[in-house]
Amino acid sequence: MIEFTREHSFANLFAHASYTMNLCSDKSDTRDFAFNLLKDDLERLKMVPNCYYIFHPGSHVGQGSEIGIQYIIEALRKVSVINPEQIILLEGMAGKGTEIGRTFEELNEIISSSNNPNIGVCLDTCHLYSAGYDIVGNLEGVLEEFNRVIGFEKLMAIHLNDSKTDFHSHKDRHESIGKGTIGLDAIVRIINHPVLKNLPFNLETPVSEKEHAVEITLLKGHRG
Repeated sequence: MIEFTREHSFANLFAHASYTMNLCSDKSDTRDFAFNLLKDDLERLKMVPNCYYIFHPGSHVGQGSEIGIQYIIEALRKVSVINPEQIILLEGMAGKGTEIGRTFEELNEIISSSNNPNIGVCLDTCHLYSAGYDIVGNLEGVLEEFNRVIGFEKLMAIHLNDSKTDFHSHKDRHESIGKGTIGLDAIVRIINHPVLKNLPFNLETPVSEKEHAVEITLLKGHRG
C-alpha cells in the first residue's frame, strides 16, 4: 500500500506559499484553496491505485473546534463523489494551538458524519504521545480507548516517530527512533503489538536517508 500525504501531493508543486491546506480556516479564501487542493489530489489519485491519502484535519484558528469540525465534514462530503473508492486517512494531531484531531472523539466525529465509509485514521506516535495518550506507560489502555471511540477497523496506518518533547506537551517535534521521550522499548512494543504489527508503518523522523536506513535495520531487528 502506497502512502500519499498532503505534504507530498502533486498540488504542492504549485501551491501559493501564503496558503496552507486548512479546510477549517476562519478565512473563506483559505478554505476554498484547501478544498480545491483536496479535489485536485483526489482526481489525480485515480491514476494511483492502492494508495492511502493522509492529511492533517486543520486548525480552527479560534473559531472553536465545533465550527472547525463542521467545515471539515462539509468538505469531505462534497468530495466523496470525486474518487469514491479512495481511502482517506485523518492524521491524529499533537494538539498545538487550535489543531483539530487531537482527540479520538474529534476524529470520530469527522469520520462518522462524513458519509464516506473509506475514511479512517493514521496515528502518529509523536503526535499521540504529545496529545496526552500514554503509549509508553499504558499502550493497551490507549488502544482500548481508540477501539471504544472509533474502532480498530478505522485504524489503517502508523507514522512512527520518537518525540523531542515530554508527554502531554501538545508539541509536534519528531525525534529519531530511540532518542526521544517515547524511547526504544515503547516503540518496540508498538511495532509488535498484535493490533498494530500488520499495519503499514512509515518513518517521519528528522534524519537523513542514510540514518533512516539505520533506523529501519534497528526496527527490523526488534520485530517479534
